[in-house]
Amino acid sequence: MAKAEQIHLPLSKLQIGLTVKLPLSWKNHPFLFNRVEIKEEAQIELIKSLGVPYVIVLAGAELLPEEVEEEAVEKEVKQVVKEVDPKALVRKSLRLSQQRFVLCVNESRAAFSKIGSDPEGAYRSSVTLVEEMLDHMLEIDKPFLALVSAGESDASVTQHGISVAVVALMIAKALEMPKSDMRDIALGCLYHDIGKLKVPDIIRRKKGTLTEHEANFMKMHPNFGYDMLNKSGLYDQAVLNIVLHHHEFIDGTGYPDGLKGNKIPMVIQVVSLANDYDRQLWAENVRSPQVALGYLFKNRAGKHAESLIAVLVKILGIYPPGTIVELSDKSVGKVMMTTKEVKQPQVWACNPDGSEPALRFLTKEKVLVEKVLKLEELSEGAMKSLQADMGISFYFSGVPS
Repeated sequence: MAKAEQIHLPLSKLQIGLTVKLPLSWKNHPFLFNRVEIKEEAQIELIKSLGVPYVIVLAGAELLPEEVEEEAVEKEVKQVVKEVDPKALVRKSLRLSQQRFVLCVNESRAAFSKIGSDPEGAYRSSVTLVEEMLDHMLEIDKPFLALVSAGESDASVTQHGISVAVVALMIAKALEMPKSDMRDIALGCLYHDIGKLKVPDIIRRKKGTLTEHEANFMKMHPNFGYDMLNKSGLYDQAVLNIVLHHHEFIDGTGYPDGLKGNKIPMVIQVVSLANDYDRQLWAENVRSPQVALGYLFKNRAGKHAESLIAVLVKILGIYPPGTIVELSDKSVGKVMMTTKEVKQPQVWACNPDGSEPALRFLTKEKVLVEKVLKLEELSEGAMKSLQADMGISFYFSGVPS
């Protein structure tokens, strides 16, 4: 290869192992820096979506084939770099978050299926999944939360596990916890409800209030999960403790051991809060991220540390993803992503009758959120356009607001 100070590489030649510079302002792409070390195909796809004709190779040029000559490359990229449409960037980022979430759910389900027959394979798969999730969160300095769904009317053990892991990791990042703790948190979250698979479906899927006997059986799921993982001898004690104690509260009213205060390690307190919040998103009488947040303040006072709840509120914002809102121009919308401007989130909006649905940037329009709506306040057309009754889960997103 001809040696040159800069190699302008067309996007068709991108490959894992390269470190490249994006010919864009940092405001116009979702990475932390213009310098990107390519570790996975998803990064390549995201770069291709940015509308640039080339990237500048900073490291790894030896991986490129000999025929990639600077002069030949320059001929391919002699065009003006167009300004990236921020709406298009957000759409693609939301789509990537959705794709990553579904992939994580599928990978988690595959790991679960190996627990009995191939415990080592299950462990390897879940550890790999945890590293992928950490990479997704840490690929930019300030990740946001995006609304995602696995298309299920009820939260499966795996879908719930991924969403809880995302919220717990965001809390851990805000607390500047070490990466080793983040790994334990993520792995513990993935498996925290695996013991429910030992609970009969007639109890686990029952609508309405459980009988005392059924409730007591359900409360055994942390013990079941702990035993399932512990017998493999593969999981660190910190992870096993998360699985066993994710329903403990600092006031001692949790289960199975009624641990209290500092007897509950911080990693478990983080998971307990994230799990408690995500569970409320699927409660029949809640189904609203803002109402779920209000539930924590009203019904969980003293059960979670106030400092942790404050961190969660900051992460979710005033209008968490999935919140149904009325805008100052009287249109209605569903919040799709947290942003720096908490009162002007990015929303999927439509007219009150459901017509003219579109992704809208309230900061660009000087439109504000007027109030939060209940599902029953929406017209049938708006319910359909906003997919307002779809289940609510979260994944990382990195588009600058």
